[in-house]
Amino acid sequence: MGVLSGGARPADGGGVDGEGGVDRRRVLLVVNPAARRSGRLLQRALAAFRAAGVRCDAVRTERPGQGALVAVERHAGYDAVFTLGGDGTAMEVVGALAGTGRPVGVLPGGTGNLIARTLGIPLDVAEAVAALLAGDEARIDLGRLGDGRRFAFAAGVGIDARMIEETSGRLKQRFGVLAYAITAARGVLRRETFVARVVVDGEVYERQAAAVMVANFGAVLNELIWLGPGIRQDDGMLDLCVFSPGTLRDSLRIVRRLMRKDFGDDPCLLYRAGRRIRVETTPPRQAQADGELLGPTPFEVTVEPLAAHLLVPKS
Repeated sequence: MGVLSGGARPADGGGVDGEGGVDRRRVLLVVNPAARRSGRLLQRALAAFRAAGVRCDAVRTERPGQGALVAVERHAGYDAVFTLGGDGTAMEVVGALAGTGRPVGVLPGGTGNLIARTLGIPLDVAEAVAALLAGDEARIDLGRLGDGRRFAFAAGVGIDARMIEETSGRLKQRFGVLAYAITAARGVLRRETFVARVVVDGEVYERQAAAVMVANFGAVLNELIWLGPGIRQDDGMLDLCVFSPGTLRDSLRIVRRLMRKDFGDDPCLLYRAGRRIRVETTPPRQAQADGELLGPTPFEVTVEPLAAHLLVPKS
């Protein structure tokens, strides 16, 4: 595990003030060196912290799960903890610091950068550093899985999990985030379905489905696609979204409606909000949460209201 220090501690009166006069003078940066372009991005991040007069201690992790350990052991000595890597690295740290009140800043260092995109964080690392240092703190709900792992955006099974499972490293290297869209389009055209049995706060729903999502945020890809009505990340609820197209025409209609934020009655759409949601499928299917594969269904999630503190750009 490597430790770097970027920038001198600012003199009294320096630093960057966040919301409510919080002075972010010293930050911890958890870096996944396996992430795409991590070396070059790390140098850009350290330079941006120096330019802002903020001391940044960067720690390179060496194995999965180590980011969470570093965050838990060292967060108390810092004004904020930043991550540089993919969504998995970000959620390791966000989950580990849930309930501590320590704000987390997510820098885009992966291929999809789903969390950064969802929060409106610039995809240029230097711009992201500046925006988050001068940004606000947002409290959001988290979903907690049965094994203790947490997610910020969504967990699901079907097309979204296939997208994560089947997008090759070569395709990601060549096309970046578009690689996921290519794989998702293939999934839509294949029209694979399964029997989904979902329990929301004790109420049971069963239907044929192409995708089942437990969402915390309502939109993806900078609000290009909306998942469902009234989904908020700070309402103490998680939202079940079941998509059940019977034909290719149904699939295309659903995509069009989600892009238009049109959630009127549709036999191919089911939405329910709850605090505890269990998803079972026949046959068992691979599940994912925030871009990380979980293993086969079933899975169960509960909401942790306002558990995470995230740095976000000022609106």
